[in-house]
Amino acid sequence: MNENTRGSARSRTAAVGATLREAVSPGRLLFVAKTAVAVGAAWLVAPLMPGVTDEYPYYAPLGALISMYPTLMGSARSGLQTLLGVATGIGLAALVIVTVGPNWWSIPLVVGLGVLVSGTGWFGAGAEYVSIAALFVLIIGGQNADAYSLGYAAQMGVGVAIGLLVNVLVPPATFVTSANASVEAFQHGLASHLRNVGLIVAEPEPPAHAVWAADAEALAGTARTVRDALGDADRSMRGNPRAWIGRRSTREIYERLDELDQITHHIREISECLADAVWERPTSLPLAPELAAPAAAACEAVADVIDRSRAGTADEHRARGEAARAVRLLLQAVDDRTLDVRSAMGPGVLTAMHLRRILVLTGGAAGKPKSAEPA
Repeated sequence: MNENTRGSARSRTAAVGATLREAVSPGRLLFVAKTAVAVGAAWLVAPLMPGVTDEYPYYAPLGALISMYPTLMGSARSGLQTLLGVATGIGLAALVIVTVGPNWWSIPLVVGLGVLVSGTGWFGAGAEYVSIAALFVLIIGGQNADAYSLGYAAQMGVGVAIGLLVNVLVPPATFVTSANASVEAFQHGLASHLRNVGLIVAEPEPPAHAVWAADAEALAGTARTVRDALGDADRSMRGNPRAWIGRRSTREIYERLDELDQITHHIREISECLADAVWERPTSLPLAPELAAPAAAACEAVADVIDRSRAGTADEHRARGEAARAVRLLLQAVDDRTLDVRSAMGPGVLTAMHLRRILVLTGGAAGKPKSAEPA
C-alpha cells in the first residue's frame, strides 16, 4: 500500500470515527430522548381530544416529530411552518371539494398546484406538506373531508405544541462547547501541519506531491467546517434559557477563528513556497541546502507556539521565545547566504516572513499583538 492509499484510508477512518462520535454525543442523545418523550406524550394526549379529532390520533405523534429540532428557535420555526403548509394544503383541497370535487384530473391538478405554491419559499420546512395535506384530504378524507381536515390539522397542532413544550421544559444543549472544541482541534491541526512542513523540508527525499497538496487544501476545508459549527452554536443559543443562565458567548471563539484563518493563509503560503522548491517546479526558487535545517527548526518552533496559543502559561511564553530565536536564526542564515550569492529572493526569506507574521498574530486577540514583533 503506497503513501497516498494509506493517507486516504486514514482520512476515511477519521471521518467515520468523527461521525460516530457526533451520533452519540451528549447533546445528540439528549435530543433523541426528548424526541421520544414528545412523540410518546403526543400519542397519549391525542385520544383525549374532543369531537371527531380523536379519530385521527396518529397525526399528533407526527406533529411532535416534525417540531423537534436541535435548536429551540429552529423547533418553533419548523413546527409553525409545517402547520402553515398543512393549512394551505387543506385550503387547496377545500377549493376542489366545493367546486368540481375530487376526480381523476382535479387531484393531480391540486397536487401540482401545491408543489408550485410550496416553491415560493414561504413555507420552509413545511413546504412538502402543502401538497401532502391536499392529497390526504382528497383521497383519505373522501366523503368525510370536513371531519378529516379538522382532525388532521388539530392533531398536527397538538403534536407541534407538545414538541415545543418539551423543548422549552428541557432546553436543547447549546453547541458552544462543541464549537470551541472544533476551534481547538483546528488550532492543533494547523500546528501539526506546520510541524510536518518542517519535517518534510529537512528530509532528503520529498514526499508524494498529492499528499502534500491534499494536506494543504484540507486546511481551508477545515476552516469552513469550523465556521459552520460556530453558526450552529449561534443558532442554538437564540431563545435558549441555557444560554441566558450561563451567559455563554461565541464572540471570543469567533475572534480565535479569525486569527486561525489568517494563520492558515500564512501556513498555506509557506507550504506552497516550499513545495515549489522541493519539487523544483519551473517557476520555483531553489531552497539552498544550508537553509533547510534552520527553516525546519523555525517551522517546528512556531508550530509549538500555535499549539500553545492563548494558553497564558509559562510553556507558551517559553515557546514564544524559542520561536522568535529560531526565526531570527533563519533570517541570519538567509542574510549570510544573501551576502554570498548577492540575492535575497528565495523560499527561505518568504518562509521567515510568514513565520514572523504568525508570531505576531498569535500574540493577542483578533490578531493584535500583545507586545512588539519578535526580532
